[in-house]
Amino acid sequence: MLLTTNDYLLPCLNKSLFGIDCPGCGIQRAFILLINGDFVAAFKMYPAIYTLLLFGAFVVINYKVKFKNTKKIIISFTTINVLVIVISYCIKMKALYTL
Repeated sequence: MLLTTNDYLLPCLNKSLFGIDCPGCGIQRAFILLINGDFVAAFKMYPAIYTLLLFGAFVVINYKVKFKNTKKIIISFTTINVLVIVISYCIKMKALYTL
């Protein structure tokens, strides 16, 4: 059974109050698209979905297998994720700033 985007989504408070997407808008829909197997659409919806999943997988695996440079790896993953989220948000909001 395929999930639809309206079945389980939480509303974005920022979008509800101000009418502007937040940097996290799209992550729920991207995750549902990923579960349904639409990988390209998931990336287009929220480009950081894959880096966040890799980061989450690393954290889960790190509980069982301790890596040598865990702190450096976590800082690297965090930096990459923040950069991807901020850059993709700026690109998405570019339409708002152009006339």
